Amino acid sequence: MRYDIVILGSGPAGLSAAVAARGRNKSVLVVGNRWQDSPLARAECVDNYLGLPSMTGAELMERFTRHAEESGANLVTGKVISLMAWEGFHLTVGNELYEGSSLILAPGVVRQAKYPGEVEYLGRGVSYCATCDGMLYRGRPVVVAGRSKEAPRDAAYLKELGCQVVYVAAQRPEYLDPAIPFVQANRLEVEGEQTVTGLRADGALLPCSGIFILREAVAPTDLLPGLETENGAIRVDRRMATSIPGVFAAGDCTGEPLQVSKAVGEGLTAALSAAEYLDQLPKKDTAE
Repeated sequence: MRYDIVILGSGPAGLSAAVAARGRNKSVLVVGNRWQDSPLARAECVDNYLGLPSMTGAELMERFTRHAEESGANLVTGKVISLMAWEGFHLTVGNELYEGSSLILAPGVVRQAKYPGEVEYLGRGVSYCATCDGMLYRGRPVVVAGRSKEAPRDAAYLKELGCQVVYVAAQRPEYLDPAIPFVQANRLEVEGEQTVTGLRADGALLPCSGIFILREAVAPTDLLPGLETENGAIRVDRRMATSIPGVFAAGDCTGEPLQVSKAVGEGLTAALSAAEYLDQLPKKDTAE
């Protein structure tokens, strides 16, 4: 199914955007974590949200989520591992593919340091998605840099495809296939020439053709390389529009202050702007 608006992030900004978009009669998909896993849900007391003082973060998140669900938004738990902007937006969440005519980014703050060589060889041997790119490496040596709980499963998938898989992590994961060689390492560095030739793990070189770096979250700038940032935040205008047509952003990802009220307001604005953008598109480009 193609949605009018796909929202990446199930925190206050994303859920506010979902409710506002449904108020404009747009079909909405929200992709994110369970509300119980939200950083806000761990707050003991939120005392600065207008009209709802002295609530726990869990109480707020439960209310926000229920409101979005009751509005008719479709909430999916998962991580977006690939995103293609072509005649709308095509997103891979686990093994599922979703489509949207517009996109709202509300992932919060994704803090992750890049490994040396990672950016230089992205798309030239470095991948963030095993299900997307695994077939390219059938019969060839690959390294999985496992930094997420799903990484052992993805390593097994690559092995089933016929890839020669080595798994690298700080600790051996409990559910890693015993047939997959494991290397314990903390310091990683991507090496290559025109394309990837190996991964250096705590100084030891692991020759390979591909490296799958599988983290808990993928930064929006990795999903959409043309996305402009400023001081580490996604650059938006007053309509919450980004540098990419049809893409809007809201919440902590747009910068300080990192407050619930700001996130909720920006989510509302992003949704209204996305709805206006959709209303100006030819009818065939919107949800079917």
